[in-house]
Amino acid sequence: MANTETKPSHDELVAKMTGGMVPATVPEFTGSERLRPDGRPRAELRTELRSISDIRNGLTAAFSIALPIFIAGAAISIGHWLAIVAAVPLMAVAQNRMFILHHEGAHRLLFSNRKINDLIGVNLFGWVAFGTGSHSYRRGHANHHRDEFGPKEPDFLLYSFYPIKKESMRRKLVRDALGVSAYRILKPRFTGIATKKHFVNSLRFFIGQLVIWSMFFLAGRPWLYFVLWVLPYASIYQVFNRLRSIAEHAGLTRSPDRRLTTHHVKQNWLTTSVLVPYGVGWHLAHHVDSGIPFRNLARYTRILEEDGYINTDLTWPSYRTLWKSLASA
Repeated sequence: MANTETKPSHDELVAKMTGGMVPATVPEFTGSERLRPDGRPRAELRTELRSISDIRNGLTAAFSIALPIFIAGAAISIGHWLAIVAAVPLMAVAQNRMFILHHEGAHRLLFSNRKINDLIGVNLFGWVAFGTGSHSYRRGHANHHRDEFGPKEPDFLLYSFYPIKKESMRRKLVRDALGVSAYRILKPRFTGIATKKHFVNSLRFFIGQLVIWSMFFLAGRPWLYFVLWVLPYASIYQVFNRLRSIAEHAGLTRSPDRRLTTHHVKQNWLTTSVLVPYGVGWHLAHHVDSGIPFRNLARYTRILEEDGYINTDLTWPSYRTLWKSLASA
């Protein structure tokens, strides 16, 4: 007998798998003097907010490249095993910062000159942070912004089924910390080296990691590549990545209203230093207008709050509060 069972439509998947943490009420917003009804800035303000500070961003990029070199150099200079242990989480913080700048480059917001932006933001940061330095992340991320939770959403499963049980959240974070998630991410780079379709990207990945390993080799500590570069990425960075990602979209749903697709969380100095640097924590503002560079997202968020697009009912007081709710099924 022929199998007559049909696959569920994407709308059916959205209805079944998302929306568990959609706000109970969303304030009606018809626009303001500064904002359009969809929350995006009107022409004059839009021009101000979309300005890119090339010099300051250049200094930021230089600092983010120098930071892991400084961390590794300090650990090697001190020479004590405790210094190496302390350097592991610090290196994960540095890797996280590089990825966020790669995200900024993928939006072409790191530098106003497109060639410089792509060279540093896409190629360099995307290469050293366990990537290939190609434009593949940009293409997938563009689908994420065009239609959150849509049929081409690259992280649909990552954001689905929330809230979940505490035990389920704990298992996810343990897998992240033990390297299981990193293995799944990096496995295609190893298998791809033997396939024609993925050979070039896999080769680029290995060349990038060889360059980083050579720096540890020249410092006389080649084994520290695995301790101070691979280990932070495979463990602590993966935990950071999940906690940040689910705080951005988990439990919400597909909608043209960005307040139903993206969480809004109050920021503090600790989270902005470690987990959500370079303005990525102002994520609702980023999704309302993804063409605004990170330095202007705090100001844009204040405008969204002042003009009534965001109210207190839509604001999570802290990441800890949001994470607890995400694990409260």
